[in-house]
Amino acid sequence: MEQNNGTTATEFILLGFAGQHKYWRVLFIVFLVIYLVTLVGNIGMILLIKIDSSLHTPMYFFLQNLAFVDLCYTSAITPKMLQNFVDTGQSISFIGCMVQLLVYGAFATSDCYILAAMAVDRYVAICNPLRYGTVMSQRVCSQLLTGSYFMGFLNASVNTSFTFSLNFCKSNKINHFFCDAPPILALSCSSIYLNIMLLTVFVGFNLTFTVSVVIFSYMFILISILKISSATGRKKAFSTCASHLTAVTIFYGTLSYMYLHHRTIESQEQEKMASVFYGIMIPMLNPLIYSLRNHDVREALKGVGKKCF
Repeated sequence: MEQNNGTTATEFILLGFAGQHKYWRVLFIVFLVIYLVTLVGNIGMILLIKIDSSLHTPMYFFLQNLAFVDLCYTSAITPKMLQNFVDTGQSISFIGCMVQLLVYGAFATSDCYILAAMAVDRYVAICNPLRYGTVMSQRVCSQLLTGSYFMGFLNASVNTSFTFSLNFCKSNKINHFFCDAPPILALSCSSIYLNIMLLTVFVGFNLTFTVSVVIFSYMFILISILKISSATGRKKAFSTCASHLTAVTIFYGTLSYMYLHHRTIESQEQEKMASVFYGIMIPMLNPLIYSLRNHDVREALKGVGKKCF
C-alpha cells in the first residue's frame, strides 16, 4: 500500500475459497478439467458452426458468438484462479484487477443480450416463419450483435472506472476468487453510495430488459405452439427452443442471485459458489446443452465425425 492523497492499493490479495490452502490440489485439478472442457466445447462449437454450411443461419450465428463470449469471460477469471491455487501469495496487481473486472463484466453482460437476441430469433422463426429470412436478415443480426457488445462494454467500462476511482484503505484483501465489483467496493474508505447506485441501476436494467425480452418472446412462442394442431408439429417447434430455454433459465437464475439478493457476511461463501456456477460452470455447460439437446448440432457433429474418421 502507498500514500498519495489518501491510501491507494498497488495490488490486491484474492482470498479465494474457505479451506483453499488445505484442498488446493483437488480444487486445482477439478477447475483445470472444467476449464479444459470449456475450451474444447466452446472452440469446437465456434469451428463447427463455421465449417458446416447447414448451420449458417441466424440462430447459429448468435450461438457462435455466445460460445465466443462464454470463452472470453471464463478465461478472464479461471486462469488466475488456477494460478492462485498454486501460488501462496494470491496477489493481483491493481491494473490486473481492473482489466479482469472490465473484461469479465463486458462479456458477461454481452452474454445477457445475446441470449435475448436468440429469444427474438426463435420468436420470429416460430411466430412468423414466412418472414423469417426477411426479418432476421444478416444486417439485423449484425445490429443485434453489435448492440449486445456495446451494452456489455458500456456497462463494464462505467462500473470499472467508478470502482477503481475510489481510495482503498481498509484492506487490500478481496474476499473472492476474482475481482468482482461488490467485494472490491467493500474495501473502499471513500463513499460508495454512487457506485452502489450505478451497479444496481446497470445490473437491474440489463436483467430487467433482457429477461423481459425473453419472457415476452416465449409467451408469444407458447401461444403459437399451442395453436399447432398436430402433436408432432408442437414437439418439433418446442424442440427448437428447448436448449435455449434451458441455458436462459440457468444463466439468469444464477445472475439474479449473485447481484440482486441481500448480502450478509454469512452469504459470502454462497456468493462465491454462485460465481463459480455462473462464471465457470455455465460456459462449460452451454456447449453441452446446445449439442446434446439440438438436432442440427448433433447431425453436424456426426457429419464432421464421418469426414474425419
